Amino acid sequence: MNDVRVAAIASLTPLEELDSAPFLVDTRGQRDACARWADERGYVLARELLFYGIRPDHDELWADVESGEVDLFVAANERVLARALTSVPDFRAECARRGVRLETAGVEGTGYDAASRAAVHRRLSMPTAGYDGG
Repeated sequence: MNDVRVAAIASLTPLEELDSAPFLVDTRGQRDACARWADERGYVLARELLFYGIRPDHDELWADVESGEVDLFVAANERVLARALTSVPDFRAECARRGVRLETAGVEGTGYDAASRAAVHRRLSMPTAGYDGG
């Protein structure tokens, strides 16, 4: 089978921005949006890349492409790309140069109401098993 293998780009965003931009802080929500996008097209989500301000030519971005494990990149939206990368235009140019597609799932995360924000807060503050506080 010739599956298209997708790398989902999610942005790491400071927690201080949770109330003003909860979707940018919610990496799980970003990943889920990318997974749905890939699934709707019959693609396989092969990688999840979590970055904040990475250079478009950084080796970590391209390792899976160069090894043949990833065929295209997807991010939930342009705002996620803008947080994850130092330059979206330069990344688009690098993708074009390397012949790798870059897509966005078109999910803006605007449906975040108080309950959704609270759910993200809960996920981010879940206790770690075995953590003794010290």
